[in-house]
Amino acid sequence: MATHTQVAVIGGGLVGKASAVAAAKAGFSTLHIAPEAPADRRTSALMGPSVEYMTRAGLIDDPEALGVPLTRIRIIDATDRLLRAPETVFAASEFGHRAFGWNFANARLGESFARAGADCAGLELKAAGLAAARRIDELWHLNLNSGEEVTADLIVGADGKGSSVRKAAGIGVRERKFDQAALVCDLEIDRGLDGESVEFHYRDGPFTLVPAGENRANLVWIDRRDILEAARADGLEEAVNARSQHLFGAIRVITPSFVFPLSSLSVEAAGRNGAVLAGESAHAFPPIGAQGLNLGLRDVADLDLCLRAANPGAFGWADAVAKSYAAARKGDLGRTGAFVDGLFGSLLSPHLPAQAFRTAGLWSLKAFPALRKRAIAFGMGQ
Repeated sequence: MATHTQVAVIGGGLVGKASAVAAAKAGFSTLHIAPEAPADRRTSALMGPSVEYMTRAGLIDDPEALGVPLTRIRIIDATDRLLRAPETVFAASEFGHRAFGWNFANARLGESFARAGADCAGLELKAAGLAAARRIDELWHLNLNSGEEVTADLIVGADGKGSSVRKAAGIGVRERKFDQAALVCDLEIDRGLDGESVEFHYRDGPFTLVPAGENRANLVWIDRRDILEAARADGLEEAVNARSQHLFGAIRVITPSFVFPLSSLSVEAAGRNGAVLAGESAHAFPPIGAQGLNLGLRDVADLDLCLRAANPGAFGWADAVAKSYAAARKGDLGRTGAFVDGLFGSLLSPHLPAQAFRTAGLWSLKAFPALRKRAIAFGMGQ
């Protein structure tokens, strides 16, 4: 016999954990369906509003205890093009902030989110995957790969780019695959970054060093996959030292490196048919501009508001939540998608007009304080 829950959250990543906590704290019986997964060794640069939401929602306590503050952002045009942008530095103090945000280890965030979930009445975790889902008479019928059956009024798909929830809800998706891939690993450097995230913009993508405390840095290197694989095979440290232009002394690779392909993804609606999509089931971008998990946490914040405004005693309440959530997320998803596509496209474009536009934009950000302030506010999700 199937068990029933008001809200079923599918997906075990950070957005899934946060969504489950939000639903339970909003007063709904919540089942979090997430298979066992290896530890997430990535890091995430989360901006001020995301950190404020996590703190307000009880997902974390003190960001200073978990993460490393990001106090400056430096952009260096390292291309050899005819039109090159000026070096640009943004300091959080310039905009009245202690820090733009914090760089967190995903594993530590996951542990904190799990503790928050364990303290929630009405939240149950089931270590299983979703095998099938169908909606009959306003009720979702879920078959788990453990053999169990569950019914739910509302389902939250936080199950990644290949989302089963998205397919079951009949929500269309647009996806673009890039020639570029991303390489990530941790580094030890002779001269610490002292809170400064440094982006070297090369022809095929940025090479970014993110402060990870003391003399450590997280590397996110976007380039053609063949270039990245060749660097791993022929000597990653030599390649990393060259790409960093030796500005930080000798650099040593201190963790295994991972390369993953890049794509962008957008949906026609973030909610429909008693289902809502959050995180990479609703949007995915190349890791540029620190938008990925920040946007996912804004999804959770809006879901939180929609659930708190819902009347679970009313007929069709799950459809109403899906509709209001889709409307709430539409503008943010559209703006952020256009921003990342434009930023990434202008960097990769071989055409002079696009390069001129990017160069002029960075000169404007360097010269006009009001424009700098608006750009930083947008990048922080404000």
